[in-house]
Amino acid sequence: MLKIFLSLATLLSALIHFAVASAEEAHTPAATHRTPGCTEPERHQLDFWLGDWDTFEPEGALGPSQARAHVDSILSSCAVHELYEQFDGLIGDSFLSYDSITKRWQQTWLTNYGAYMFLTGTFKDGVLTLEGNSHTKTKDIPHRITWKAERSGVRETGVMSMDGGKTWVAAFDVLFLKHQDKP
Repeated sequence: MLKIFLSLATLLSALIHFAVASAEEAHTPAATHRTPGCTEPERHQLDFWLGDWDTFEPEGALGPSQARAHVDSILSSCAVHELYEQFDGLIGDSFLSYDSITKRWQQTWLTNYGAYMFLTGTFKDGVLTLEGNSHTKTKDIPHRITWKAERSGVRETGVMSMDGGKTWVAAFDVLFLKHQDKP
């Protein structure tokens, strides 16, 4: 009889514990639902670059397009994605994002030739300026790249240093114009 009493007491204790736990869960407020998205105004500093683009040499008469680029806001405005497809076969893919802690932009750029670039910098007076290194299969080259609205499009200019940053030379200069829009 004592064994039956102890078993019933154990069962009753377990049921009480279960009932208390269930009651606590019922009164616990539901987890706050977070809405995805990044709302800082800085994250929209590159909105002028969003779109479907043809790219051109910016100097002289406008010749044929060199590449096609798609630049989109992704991840609920938390990042900018660029897909760059040059007509000679080079494909580049990049992700840009604003870090609200460091107050800096960062870009990761990769190509189908194995090049990798990680750059960081700031947006000031309508110009995004990023600096970092380009890593190819054999070299590590410092780069500085700028983006700014220009001539109904966007101009992206890159310089590089072959002597560790003592001197800089032109790496590329590209004018993005809305696809099929020519001045």
